[in-house]
Amino acid sequence: MAVFTGAGVAIVTPFHENGEINYEKFGEHVDFQIENGTDAIIVCGTTGEASCLSHEEHLDAIKFVIDKVKKRVPVIAGTGSNCTETAVYLSKEAEKLGADALLVVTPYYNKATQKGLKEHYTIIAEAVSIPIILYNIPGRTGGVNLLPQTVVDLCRNVPIFVGVIDASGIFSEFAKMLALADGCVDLYSGNDDQVVPLLALGGKGVISVLSNIAPRQTHDMVQKFLDGSVDESRKIQLEAVELIEALFCEVNPIPVKKAMNLLGMEAGPMRRPLTEMEPENAERLLKAMKEFGLL
Repeated sequence: MAVFTGAGVAIVTPFHENGEINYEKFGEHVDFQIENGTDAIIVCGTTGEASCLSHEEHLDAIKFVIDKVKKRVPVIAGTGSNCTETAVYLSKEAEKLGADALLVVTPYYNKATQKGLKEHYTIIAEAVSIPIILYNIPGRTGGVNLLPQTVVDLCRNVPIFVGVIDASGIFSEFAKMLALADGCVDLYSGNDDQVVPLLALGGKGVISVLSNIAPRQTHDMVQKFLDGSVDESRKIQLEAVELIEALFCEVNPIPVKKAMNLLGMEAGPMRRPLTEMEPENAERLLKAMKEFGLL
C-alpha cells in the first residue's frame, strides 16, 4: 500500500530574520496545507533547506511537524545524507519521533556507483522499520542517477523500500522502471511541470514545491486525473506552467519563499549561501502569481 496517493507538499522551513526557525509560521503553514487538501507533508527536504540545518534543528523540525499534523496526513521525513552513517542516524531518530515514512536522497558530492547506492540504501533500511521513499534528483547530486533497475531491485528485494520520487525528468527511464517493477515501485513526480504525464504512466502523485502556495490546485490536478477527469487535470497542469517556470527561474526554494512572502505567509529569508531573488525574476514571479489567480 502506498504511503500516500496524491499531492504531497515539499514544505518550506520558515525562518525569522535572525535565521532561527519560525515555528509559529511553520505551524500556520502546516494547517494551511492540510485545510487545502494536501495529501502528505514532506519535511526537511530540498525545499526545506535541510542541508543548512544542524542535526538538532533538523530533528526538531521533524518533531514539530509530526506533533502539529497529529496523524491528519502522513508525515514523510527527509533524512538523506552523503554520509551513510549520518543518514542512518537521522533515519533512526525520525522513526523514534513518529514519522510515517522517510525520504532518502541519493548521496551527493561522493558520486556513488549503482553498487554503492544499493549498499548505502540497504544499510539505512536495516536500521529502521518504517517505509522509505528513494529520492532521485541528479541536478542536486552531481549527476548521480538512480537507474530503473537499481530502484526496482531495491523495492523488490527490500520490502521497506516502497517507491521513488524522481526529479530527473527522463520519461523513458520512468517507463522502463514501471515496466520492470510490475507494481513493486510507487513513482512520484519530483517536477511540478510533469505531474500529469507521469500520472499517465501510472505514477502515484507528486511531491510538490507548487503546493506551498497552491495546495488546492495541486491536489486537484492529481485527484481529478485519478478520478478519470483527465481533461480537467490537464487544464490545471497547463494553466500552472508559467507559475511553475517562475518558481524555478532561480534555485529552489528562493522563488517559492519569495512567493510565500508576497502572499503574506512570512516564510522569511533563506539561509546562506542562498540569497534573495533578483528583482527582475521577482517581477516575473509576481506576474505569474497574478495570472494564476493567487494575487
